[in-house]
Amino acid sequence: MQLKDLFYKIPLLATSGSMNTEITNLTMDSRKAGSGSLFIAVRGTITDGHSFIDMAIRQGAAAILCEELPSEPDPSVAYVLVKDSSRTMGLAAANFYEHPSQKLKLVGVTGTNGKTSVATLLFRLFRALGYRCGLLSTVQNQIDNEVIPATHTTPDAITTNQLLVKMRAHGCTHVFMEVSSHAVVQERIAGLTFAGGIFTNITHDHLDFHGTFDNYIRAKKGFFDQLPSSAFALTNVDDKRGLVMLQNTAARKESYSLQTLATFKGKVIADSLFGLHMLVDDREVWFKLIGRFNAYNLLSVYGTAVLLGEEPTDVLTLLSGITPPPGRFEQVVSGDNIVGIVDYAHTPDALQNVLETINGLRHTDEQGRLPQIITLVGCGGNRDATKRPIMAGIACKFSNQVILTSDNPRNEDPMAILEQMQAGVPPVDVKKTQTIEDRHEAIRKAVSIAHPYDIILVAGKGHETYQEIKGVKHDFDDRAVLREAFLERGNQ
Repeated sequence: MQLKDLFYKIPLLATSGSMNTEITNLTMDSRKAGSGSLFIAVRGTITDGHSFIDMAIRQGAAAILCEELPSEPDPSVAYVLVKDSSRTMGLAAANFYEHPSQKLKLVGVTGTNGKTSVATLLFRLFRALGYRCGLLSTVQNQIDNEVIPATHTTPDAITTNQLLVKMRAHGCTHVFMEVSSHAVVQERIAGLTFAGGIFTNITHDHLDFHGTFDNYIRAKKGFFDQLPSSAFALTNVDDKRGLVMLQNTAARKESYSLQTLATFKGKVIADSLFGLHMLVDDREVWFKLIGRFNAYNLLSVYGTAVLLGEEPTDVLTLLSGITPPPGRFEQVVSGDNIVGIVDYAHTPDALQNVLETINGLRHTDEQGRLPQIITLVGCGGNRDATKRPIMAGIACKFSNQVILTSDNPRNEDPMAILEQMQAGVPPVDVKKTQTIEDRHEAIRKAVSIAHPYDIILVAGKGHETYQEIKGVKHDFDDRAVLREAFLERGNQ
């Protein structure tokens, strides 16, 4: 594709060199630049791509997209100057790959909690309905049966378009995609055409990146502001900011609720460790998922499927047989009936939702004893530090025993993170709280103090199979460690 065609209908500030230059590859990584490449200089949070323009040219890049021209431009290279490299990259990538999102039914899911569950449930549902589908999620990207590891909740625009092209080639008709607030602000979804957008909820998270909660709300809302009139915008009206998401959207406005009038209405009849009994649009259904938060997830999935033209009865029949995504309220049970629950809950609201659900599911045993809740929780490093004491306080409020431990400390000192969490432990709860830095030892400790029928919540990492310490990812799976600890207990 010629450079001039790559920027068709895209506003440019200036150009130099031949716009007839043939472009065969787009990259924002100077190491991957080569003959026929357009190198895109993006200003990131850590590095500035403009610093690597010379390297890209030495690698053979034919053209440069940038926000600032080098002091001495190379006369053999074409330069395209724009106001926003990130946004332009998305628009150019859509042109280069011939707008694959327009040839698919692409549905985006945004919100603080529930994005992965909703996207994964939609993927599983539509495959059960007989479609070939794609999934772009925190856990993994998937092209029908092919699993591709995910590095970001929402990939960059070039990677997304490449994946969409592959999905089309494999016969996919529907794609379900998590849309993070970072992705909206960083223009990673620029150039994509969505058939629909879903809002789950919004609570305290990512203030390290957005600065304020208002900025975070605006980032989420920015996704709906970009939806075309041909799309639908489905929002949770039980969240007090649910209707805010729809204020400026051109999309068709739809809603779901457990509490008030909405396009799609649900009601929880009964909730247990075995599943949810619900009314959905006056149809009685039993689901394998657990908890009120999953009632919202299921309702949003049902609404989306109906809005995409599926028969309501068929949707509910198939949804009733679908199991939870990995690491989302995933149960591991010991030989003596201790129930371990591994959940990705890594925000205050998500942790409270899970703990409230567990509390609601407890029942006294034959001896009249109410099972204990033992919560193991940590907070990730290099992320929003303000939620650390809040999460510790929530764990104490809703648990009988609490173990504060390391999550993914990344480049922070694990004990410094834990000290910040300890600040949120009320004086009255100090005696029931322990701090064990080593997560493996913390899980073993939780198992050692549990009695039959007690419930151990291992929160924060969910599906993850690693622990990131000082920039290195070590093998670590909460589910595997919990099973190992249960096995050791049984052999004692």
